[in-house]
Amino acid sequence: MNSTILTFVLASLSAAIVTAIGLPLIIRACRYFKLYDLPNERKIHHRPVPRLGGLIFMPAAVVGLAVASRVQALMGESEFVFGASTLAMSIGGLMIYMIGIIDDRVGMKASHKFVIQAIAALILPLCNLIITDLNGIFGLHQINIWIGYVLTVIMILTIVNAINLIDGIDGLSSGLCILILTAYTYLLRGNPAIASLDAAIVGSLVVFWCFNVFGKVGGRKIFMGDAGSLFLGYVCAYMSIKSLMRPIAPVDCGEEQMLISITLLLIPVLDVMRVAVQRLLTGHGIFVPDKTHIHHILMNAGLSMHAALVCILTLFLLICGINYALWQCHFLMPVIVLTDVAIYALIIGVLMMLGKSEN
Repeated sequence: MNSTILTFVLASLSAAIVTAIGLPLIIRACRYFKLYDLPNERKIHHRPVPRLGGLIFMPAAVVGLAVASRVQALMGESEFVFGASTLAMSIGGLMIYMIGIIDDRVGMKASHKFVIQAIAALILPLCNLIITDLNGIFGLHQINIWIGYVLTVIMILTIVNAINLIDGIDGLSSGLCILILTAYTYLLRGNPAIASLDAAIVGSLVVFWCFNVFGKVGGRKIFMGDAGSLFLGYVCAYMSIKSLMRPIAPVDCGEEQMLISITLLLIPVLDVMRVAVQRLLTGHGIFVPDKTHIHHILMNAGLSMHAALVCILTLFLLICGINYALWQCHFLMPVIVLTDVAIYALIIGVLMMLGKSEN
């Protein structure tokens, strides 16, 4: 095992240990202070469940990163040095994390959360983490820096809310983020500090996923809450943009890397865009919660919650496989992306028809 892999493994393992120790304590605190996610007509669960599991993600990530940095030093490598963009991500991530905690604790209007998310999103471009090259998508390459600034902020907000809003059934948001951040651990391995952060979050998420999916209500079951899903969305947005920046990009920041980033975040982003458009077309506010996300549609078609989870994670892997095969066959990136959209639209259409026939 080379030093880089060992660093990632120890970062992941240490974060997993912190999470395994911390989650039972959070569950006990939630019961003592009666901090529950209460059932209602929109939610899947029928009994109160502790909702602050996402509190552990940031501390676990910090511990994992610290362990990885120390391991690097012990093996004769230089300890991690973080640039301005990483510091910006830390500040923005902390802001997102805090509004999530406030929302989980006392509630916050969606519009108010969106404003603070926008402020956090603005931080990254200010530290030069900005998309100025579309790397050939739809034939576009270099773009004006101000257009890139706006595009970067929109991209961050979209990803943050996509990960947050798809967190509607056990294991879905955490499961997708395990797959996404595992991929980014590999893709960004040229920057051990950033890749170690990914590995640490993955380790924490794997433990949380087990509590969330297999824990029993009244026992070890816990939800991540907005503190967790918003934080994960911000991290995924940062990694997506970071992977497109030279000289970090592992494949010379061309069309291939852009396609990888699109592929990894396609399902949650397509879902949140579809739901937003659907709400606008039906005269509902885009911040008004409903039961139109992909997991709701699957369950309305007759699937159990765990079956819906398996279907969505399988769809994620299927899209990855299809895109890889099409790319290897030298299909153009716009054709591949449009194929993905068509597959998603076909699946949603079939599921909605099945749901109507069930009713």
